[in-house]
Amino acid sequence: MIQTMVNDVGYCDVKRIGTERIESLLRSGRIEECREVVNGFFDDIKFNEFQSLMFRLYVGMDIYIAARSFSRELGVTNGEFVRSFGSIDEIASHLQTTTGAVTFFSDMISQCIRWRMEYANDNSNGIVRKAKDYIDRNYMCDEISLRSVANTVGLSPNYFSALFKKEVGQNFSDYLTRIRILKSKDLLSCTSKLIYEVAYEVGFRDYRYFSQIFKKHTGQTPREFQTAINTFV
Repeated sequence: MIQTMVNDVGYCDVKRIGTERIESLLRSGRIEECREVVNGFFDDIKFNEFQSLMFRLYVGMDIYIAARSFSRELGVTNGEFVRSFGSIDEIASHLQTTTGAVTFFSDMISQCIRWRMEYANDNSNGIVRKAKDYIDRNYMCDEISLRSVANTVGLSPNYFSALFKKEVGQNFSDYLTRIRILKSKDLLSCTSKLIYEVAYEVGFRDYRYFSQIFKKHTGQTPREFQTAINTFV
């Protein structure tokens, strides 16, 4: 019966998606979300229906390993992790009931998020520099957002937003717009691209909106700016 469940494609897909949610929670979630996400994971895989401790261990070890691997990235030693949560061989006692399992793993992930926040405080300059590098390489993409950049640096969107504004002096949206305008000025000055082409290339899909934002930041429309540059040259 156990082997049949382990090999069941539908179950494995649910478990994989659930594990991905746990990993996302570790990297960018909030402590307040932990219990809800972990409880949802155990509900989705119907953990309370597992009679075999072996199968419960099979599930629990995935979460333990994900948390351990993530904490290692933050510089948490194996000794510190084991002192906090025991070794992987000791988790069976927490898996006797669904409530016990949810509490144990919620506490584990909450602590990992605290370690992540401490790491961010200690490494704020490096994190913001990494975020800026990512923005500089992806400012033209539709998919770039506060959430996507926060995920890249391993912080929750709210925490990253506050850290970014504190270190840069601008919120994420204003900074991204400034980068796009600077890039567009380079293109308008050094290429023969049409305004709508420039708008698209720097991440604006509506060139009329691009013109409005450009004028707001420079005092000129893109065409006025391009004309002035050409006249000067």
